[in-house]
Amino acid sequence: MTQPTVAGVPVVVRGLARDQQEHGWDVAVASPADGDLPGWLADLGVPHLAWRASRDPGVTVPSEVLRLRRLVREVDPDVVHLHSAKAGLAGRLALRGARPTVFQPHAWSFEAAQGPVARLARLWERSGTQWTHLLVCVSEDERRRGEDVGIRARTVVLPNGIDLERYRSTGAAERVTARRALGLEDRPTVVCIGRLAQQKGQDVLLESLPAVRSRVPDVQVVLVGDGPDADALRSRAGEDVRFVGAQPDVRPWLTAADVVALPSRWEAGLSLVAMEAMALGRSVVSTDVAGARDGLAGAGAVVPREDAAALASALTTRLEDPGLAESEGRAGRVAVESAHDLAVTSRRVREAYETVLAGGLPGAGRGPRRP
Repeated sequence: MTQPTVAGVPVVVRGLARDQQEHGWDVAVASPADGDLPGWLADLGVPHLAWRASRDPGVTVPSEVLRLRRLVREVDPDVVHLHSAKAGLAGRLALRGARPTVFQPHAWSFEAAQGPVARLARLWERSGTQWTHLLVCVSEDERRRGEDVGIRARTVVLPNGIDLERYRSTGAAERVTARRALGLEDRPTVVCIGRLAQQKGQDVLLESLPAVRSRVPDVQVVLVGDGPDADALRSRAGEDVRFVGAQPDVRPWLTAADVVALPSRWEAGLSLVAMEAMALGRSVVSTDVAGARDGLAGAGAVVPREDAAALASALTTRLEDPGLAESEGRAGRVAVESAHDLAVTSRRVREAYETVLAGGLPGAGRGPRRP
């Protein structure tokens, strides 16, 4: 089960569903019918169960819980894997521990809120562990931040992975070719990929640009993605900032970059975009979110969150020194090959399911079953 159906989370779901199907498991995915995921599942031949649900919690939660409960009865799954905060909320309320339940937050809900809402989110996440047979965190940072607020659950850390065959290292020649194909000028280029929303921090990137332009006057910036902040960001961007909307394949845009900027305010761990950029041999400048310091492994720079001056300095350094950016790109490729292979991650998820099944349910009398 997942909500959202766009950006990084459904990419993870697609990869896991493909792997499980290829290993002979029966897989179905419940999600809203919008976004990219339903089409991807259709291409894979994986059943999609339409689950009408908003992205945020609110008055719709009771009806969303009832709809999920009906879907679970119809499918009768051995294991349910809940992806992201909203599915984690509705799914655990629907199941209440009656079936083996795996929850993967993909960033804690309380980190996206403030004040009373954040306090309620922390309270819920602590309470929700009673119906969580396994918690999957994508980084040690995410696990630790959960423990820091009292979230105690059986936990495994499984970093996200990418298909290394699909993302092959590229160099300067491919960069020029990609720019030409995308209609970009062949000049210093920063690419930022992500939902146009507060979490992803594109406003901080725009704030940093005057300082970048003062040293690299011909810089061009490309924002790939769409979201609720699109209009506000366009209103403050200059002519050298190009908005290209959501793209079904981000590889050409990453290939066109000299540097990939990730100015996020929070993440669960090293983002898929960071891994994809590294696999393609591109230098990454990221804010100090969960997993960035360990995950980048010499593949770029990590700067403080909300610090436009530090972001500008790191971007400019790499735009002025292509040799540095190229060497960081090579280091990034090595790093993802060693730690973020999707095949390895998918196998470890299957092993985690089997461990949960072998343990059964407390007091339920259900033994191991083939998923």
